[in-house]
Amino acid sequence: MRTSEIFKNKTVLSLEVFPPRRTASIDTIYNTLDQLQGLNPDFISVTYGAGGSATNTATLEIASAIKNHYGVESVAHLPGIHLSKDEVLNMLAAFKEAGVENILALRGDVNPDLVPKQDFRYASDLVSFIKANGDFNIIGACYPEGHNECPSLVDDIHNLKIKVDAGTDQLITQLFFDNSYFYSFRERACIAGINVPIEAGIMPVVNKKQIERMVSLCGVKLPEKFVTMMERYENNPVAMRDAGIAYAVDQIVDLIAHGVDGIHLYTMNNPYIAHKIYEAVSTLLAA
Repeated sequence: MRTSEIFKNKTVLSLEVFPPRRTASIDTIYNTLDQLQGLNPDFISVTYGAGGSATNTATLEIASAIKNHYGVESVAHLPGIHLSKDEVLNMLAAFKEAGVENILALRGDVNPDLVPKQDFRYASDLVSFIKANGDFNIIGACYPEGHNECPSLVDDIHNLKIKVDAGTDQLITQLFFDNSYFYSFRERACIAGINVPIEAGIMPVVNKKQIERMVSLCGVKLPEKFVTMMERYENNPVAMRDAGIAYAVDQIVDLIAHGVDGIHLYTMNNPYIAHKIYEAVSTLLAA
C-alpha cells in the first residue's frame, strides 16, 4: 500500500526505527518490533545506517520483515549522495522484489571519509530518478526551521517545491521542539503550492547528550521551556525520561488540535517510550 493514501481517512501515526549497529545482532531490532506491535502504527520507516555511510542491506531486510512478517506498511530510507545510478537501480529492484512500495528519498549526510558520487547531488535528483524507474510511493524530508545548509527560509521552500514537483508524494519533517516553527512552515508550504501530506516528526528527548547531538547535527532551536526542563532533570535519568515523554505528548496534543496530517515518532528503538506516548494520545488520533 502507498502510505500517502492513508492520510485521506485519518490522522496518521508512523514510527521510525534504525538497524542495529554493525557489532550488534540483527535480532535486537526484531525484539524492538515485537514490542512495538501494540501501537498499531500506520507505517514504520527504517533508516539507512549511521550517516548514510555505506549500502545497508539491513534496511531492506528489516523493511521487508515489517511488511511481510508483521503486516505493517514499511518505508525504506534511501540516501543518494554516495550512490551511483546503477546502485540505486539495483536497490529499487530489490525493494520491488521484497514488496516494499514506499521509499524515503534523501540526499543523505556527507561522510568525510567517502567521496560523494555526482549522480544525486540533491534529493530532488533522486526523486526524479526513482519516479522514472519504478512505481514507488516517494516520501521526502522537510525542515520547519529550514535546512541548516540553506541560506534562507525562502530558498528552503523553493527547493522543497522542486522536490515535490519532481514526484514526492508526502513529507516528513525533521524533529523540532517548538510547534510554532511547524505552523509557520506549513503556511509557507501552502503559499508555495505544496499540497502533499506533511507529517510532523517528533523525537522524545530522554537525556542531555542526545539533545546536544541533535542540535549539533540538525541545528534545531531549543525553546526556553525545553531548556529549563533539561537543566532541572538532566542529573536524574528517570525524571528526565518522563519529562521528555511529557514534553513530546504536549507537542503532539497541540499538533493534533491544529489539524496536523500525521505524527512521525522517532522511537530511537525504545519501545517503552513509544508506548507511553501512544497511551497518552491514541484517543486523540482516533477522534
